[in-house]
Amino acid sequence: MEDDKPQAKETPKAVRTRARILDAAMTLFASVGYHRTDNTMIAEAAGLTRGAMLYHFPTRESLVEAVIGHIDAARARLFEAAAAHPPHVDAAEHAIDAYWSLLRETPFIAFSELEAAARTDSMLKAQVAEAQAAFDHAQVGARFNALAQAGADPRFQASRDLGRFLLEGLAKGAMTYDEPARQERLLQIVKRAVRALNRKGGVQDLWPDTN
Repeated sequence: MEDDKPQAKETPKAVRTRARILDAAMTLFASVGYHRTDNTMIAEAAGLTRGAMLYHFPTRESLVEAVIGHIDAARARLFEAAAAHPPHVDAAEHAIDAYWSLLRETPFIAFSELEAAARTDSMLKAQVAEAQAAFDHAQVGARFNALAQAGADPRFQASRDLGRFLLEGLAKGAMTYDEPARQERLLQIVKRAVRALNRKGGVQDLWPDTN
């Protein structure tokens, strides 16, 4: 039996309204977390009544599915904007700096929050899994290929994965003292490790002797 609930019409106004709802949800997921964000909060942030929001997204599942797609599209746009690197700048270093900056943008923070919440939420886990798989399959390099540099060669793939997962872990970590200095040291280590795997340096360069 088909769903008897009314469907939101595909009008320009409806498209704009859904975009407001999805932007509000993404921002709230990033700022207060997935589980603390309810439909009423999202509706208020979007400047709508709860009933108006439910007209566009009648269930939590439909809203979350749309938000995940919205976040993925927002991440893609940020990747594209960051992909071009200045001349005479090492591509891998630029990629690391750019991705580190992207990880602190709202769409990336929101998706990280969804990933964390999905560990204990079966509905969310199923919805996030497809986006996670697509992102991992792209290995960041499909959209932002400066870290790839050499196709499917396992060594270059390892350099891309090393850079990606270390940066993501660093972004999620909690440093309680000397945060800027410690982060900068770790970013330099990531760059040197990626450079070594890309055959542009040796293991001895990870922590060069400054004496």
